[in-house]
Amino acid sequence: KGPVISKCVFIDKGKMQSNGGRQTLCRAGSSLLRAALAPSSPAATSAAVRAYTSTSPLNERIVVAVGGNALQRRGERLTIENSLKAAADMAPTIAKLARDHELVLTHGNGPQVGELALERSAATFDVLGAESMGQIGYVLAQALSSVGCTTAPIICQVVVDPNDDAFRDPTKFVGPIYGAKEATALSQSLGWAMKPDGEYFRRVVPSPPPGEILQVSAIRTLLEQAPGVLPIACGGGGIPVSRIPSNPTTLTGVEAVIDKDRCGAKLANELDADGFIVLTDGGGIWQNFGKPDAREMKAATPEYLEGTKAGKNFPGSMGPKIQAAIDFVNGGKEGAWAAIGDLNDAAKIFGNDEGTLIKHDIGGDGHEGVIWRESRATFDSKPKQSKEPHKSG
Repeated sequence: KGPVISKCVFIDKGKMQSNGGRQTLCRAGSSLLRAALAPSSPAATSAAVRAYTSTSPLNERIVVAVGGNALQRRGERLTIENSLKAAADMAPTIAKLARDHELVLTHGNGPQVGELALERSAATFDVLGAESMGQIGYVLAQALSSVGCTTAPIICQVVVDPNDDAFRDPTKFVGPIYGAKEATALSQSLGWAMKPDGEYFRRVVPSPPPGEILQVSAIRTLLEQAPGVLPIACGGGGIPVSRIPSNPTTLTGVEAVIDKDRCGAKLANELDADGFIVLTDGGGIWQNFGKPDAREMKAATPEYLEGTKAGKNFPGSMGPKIQAAIDFVNGGKEGAWAAIGDLNDAAKIFGNDEGTLIKHDIGGDGHEGVIWRESRATFDSKPKQSKEPHKSG
């Protein structure tokens, strides 16, 4: 059987030109899982011609989180010019997804906010976060505009608890990598907290969990009233603020960086999204990454990931991505799914041909809560390399 289309709203074609000519907004339950476990049905994709293979319904509401590293090519300096080039490479992939789905894009800001902190060491991280959000929003908007995708970057404030334990043990990596001597010097001269990131060191700052997303109603209104516009929201996890206890309507900035994946998951839940995708530069979730017996998860349940403590060895990189996926699926509607995969494989993630799908019911051979890509373990001895420490264990 093909997917059941519960409701279709036909829109005047002239009003949809900025959305790649899409003329229907169809909401239905997710069939992504069936793509992971069975051959795709021609009926499932007959509603439209896509630029990629997928059996998920058209116009599923999906939040896509892209890492800040996506705007920095390997070996290149972090400049606006280089960021624009990297964004131009990424834009066609995002635009293809936006044409077929009700998309919200969020992004990281680790490299960018760290560079800004070097330039303006006296500035607080709430201000730096706002600056990086505007900077990256502009870069993404310009790149996506060049491929016919209209965007609306939104400056988002996110309420956090200033007494959270995260302020006692900073874990969020920001900025470039340093050698041991450089890290020690910066720690002594600027008072920065530094921690190992692979064989190098990076600055770490507190990363409290996101609480209230203050602009979520504006994002929801944009999705409902302007379906041809792609919202770019909660960049860098949003601007961290807290409420003054004596006057809760008054906000004050907080010296922290909220993890963009955890904020993206919360945003997806609040928008009642069908799916949440975390795009990395290193593929899905691996076991024994970099070793001869390395293998990638094709699909896993939140219970399995929690039980095996996947990603806990990497609290500053992969750990939050996995936890964000778990949080979304556990807090989402029935059938909610999440996926983690490489940015270059974004389209293939929809058919579960790449990356890792996270869902309560993975069916098939997933009676133990996980389905492995056995062929990867047999034939691919060199998994995709990432700029960040990898992966689950």
